[in-house]
Amino acid sequence: MNPRIKNVDNLSFEGKKALVRVDFNVPLDDHFHVSDDTRIQAALPTIEKILNDGGSAILMSHLGRPKSGPEDKFSLKHIVLTLEKALGRPVKFAADCIGQEAELLSESLKPGEVLLLENLRFYKEEEKGDPEFAKKLARLGDIYVNDAFGTAHRAHASTSIIAQFFTDKVCGYLMLSELKNADKVLGNPERPYTAIMGGAKIADKILIIEQLLEKVNNLIIGGGMSYTFAKAQGGSIGDSLQEPDKMDFVLELMDKAKAKGVNLYLPVDTVISKAFANDAEQGLAVSGEIPDGWMGLDIGPKTRELFAEVIMGSKTILWNGPMGVFEMDSFDKGTKAIAEAVVEATKAGAYSLIGGGDSAAAVNKFGYGEEVSFVSTGGGALLEHMEGKILPGVAALEP
Repeated sequence: MNPRIKNVDNLSFEGKKALVRVDFNVPLDDHFHVSDDTRIQAALPTIEKILNDGGSAILMSHLGRPKSGPEDKFSLKHIVLTLEKALGRPVKFAADCIGQEAELLSESLKPGEVLLLENLRFYKEEEKGDPEFAKKLARLGDIYVNDAFGTAHRAHASTSIIAQFFTDKVCGYLMLSELKNADKVLGNPERPYTAIMGGAKIADKILIIEQLLEKVNNLIIGGGMSYTFAKAQGGSIGDSLQEPDKMDFVLELMDKAKAKGVNLYLPVDTVISKAFANDAEQGLAVSGEIPDGWMGLDIGPKTRELFAEVIMGSKTILWNGPMGVFEMDSFDKGTKAIAEAVVEATKAGAYSLIGGGDSAAAVNKFGYGEEVSFVSTGGGALLEHMEGKILPGVAALEP
């Protein structure tokens, strides 16, 4: 965390209008009701600090990936009721994020009032990082607050470009806690330090894995990416997920881990299935011995025990990516076993950081969100931060 960056505690918002970039990119069900309000809850402390100071809050966010202009299913009007319930007060809504209506509603806001702007991504200029668009947004507030860590790795108009139009620019509590928690595993972590990497593709994790080899004592590899490791070592993986162009990288990585004294743990057995379906015929295979016509979809029981033992002996744990297709009940046992081991290690005094995305979804699915040290809201942003990249949304807050 850059000590020069101010946070909301460094300012009084009394009589001020705070323009707050939040991450309200929440899932909606078929009836456009919010099905998971985690991100809304995460933004509440920052909003409440502004209101309790005697300021007003103008909230801006994106929702989904609208293709060209406004689409009803991506309108932020659908989250107003959930937001009102969470805040315990009425929320005004501007049907456009810039322009006359947004400006009039902003101007008339009284201390303690909240205004939510329509989806920023209804304008192509948002993702292009257009300065003119950022300037129009900036007109709405006196102080700029960025509390959207999940989009901090994007150089969008509302996350990085807009800050240049403000004298007072600060990060919110969520952004602050994300950066502080990431620094705990980046700085001088307590050892043994174990990183658990899962998910489908090695391609998405190359940079982070290379960085982690410089820092960790143990590296656990599971999920879809583990089958490329098995294949690269001459094993048979049937119809399992694989990345043929990553075979050389995998072998280099194994050599590098050995040279650096990092213990690399790979699955020893795997749950196999005849098809990518919950109710397909299933079996168990030794890793690297998956028959043709079968695919690996989860780590097996021996691997669960092996991985759990390593995790339980750790003092710092970073987990990014599931061990299998945890969305299907038939293949969620590996991911669940890892979650349980991380919880047990945390109870025994370890520090555990769950790295956003699917890992966060898995931990929450199994009801363990409150039992680990920190669950990041930003998958991509956290990985880029840990890869050593400068996050545009954070850099923009520097004085």
